[in-house]
Amino acid sequence: MIIRYVAGRVGVYVLVGLGMAFFALPLLWLLSAPFDETPTYAVRPPSDPTLGNFAEVGDNRYALPSLLNSVLLSVGAMLVVVTAAALAAYALSRVRIPGRDALLYALLLLSSVITGTAAMVPIFLLVFELGLIDSRAGVILVLSGGLLPAAIFLLKDFIDTIPRSYEESARVFGASPLQVLRHVVVPVARPGLATIGVWTIVQVWGSFLTPFILLRDPDKQPAAVLVRTLYTEGGSPNLALISTFSLLYSIPVVLMYLFAWSRYGFRFHGGIKS
Repeated sequence: MIIRYVAGRVGVYVLVGLGMAFFALPLLWLLSAPFDETPTYAVRPPSDPTLGNFAEVGDNRYALPSLLNSVLLSVGAMLVVVTAAALAAYALSRVRIPGRDALLYALLLLSSVITGTAAMVPIFLLVFELGLIDSRAGVILVLSGGLLPAAIFLLKDFIDTIPRSYEESARVFGASPLQVLRHVVVPVARPGLATIGVWTIVQVWGSFLTPFILLRDPDKQPAAVLVRTLYTEGGSPNLALISTFSLLYSIPVVLMYLFAWSRYGFRFHGGIKS
C-alpha cells in the first residue's frame, strides 16, 4: 500500500511538472529570444546578447503607434462594456421581467455560438451602412457588442448578492435609481466591475479579425494586426522582430493584471462582509 501510494504521488508530481514545463517553455522563449541577435525556435540563453532588436522595432514607424492603438481600442471597449453591463445587470437584477432568466441564457448562448467570424459579413455590412469603416469607434462598438452578453450575465449574478436594504435606505433619503446605482451599488460591486474590465481589455487586446477587416489605415491598426507584417521578404517569420514585439505587446497586459490582482485579488465578491 505504501509503495502504491508513493508511486501515485510521484506520478502526480511528474504530470504536474510536465504540465508546468509545457506552459513555461513558450514564456522562457519569449523572455530570451528578444535579447538574442539570431534567435531560433529553441529555448536557450542568448548566444550573442544584444538590445539591437528593440532598436529595430523602434525604427518601425507602425510598431509603437500600434501599441497605442491597442490601448485606445481596449480602454474604449472596456468603458462601453463596463458601463452598459452595469446598467443592464442592475436592471435585470432588480426588475422582475417575465422570461428574464431565459433571455439571459439565450443571449449568452447566442454570443457563444454565433462568433465574430460567423457573423462578420452582416457586421461588415452594418458598419458600412453606418459609415464606420476605418473608424476606431466602429471597431469598439463591434467588439463591445460581442462581449456584452457574457459581461451582463456575470455581473448580474454578482449584483444579485447585494442586499436590497442598502438601496432602500438610500431611497428613503430621496436618491434616484441612478444615484443608488452610482453611490451604493457601484462601490460595493467594484471588484466585479474590475474583473469585467480586465477581462474586456484582455479580449480586445488580442483581437485580430475585427480590426483587420474594419480598419484600412495602417496608422489605426492595433498591435495584434501589425504582427502579421513582421516577416522577411521571403515570407518566413523574422523571429528577432516577432519575439521582441511580442514581449513589448505582452507587458501592458501583464502589468494591468498584476495591478488588478494586487488591488482586488480577483475575489469575485463585493464589499459586504457577514
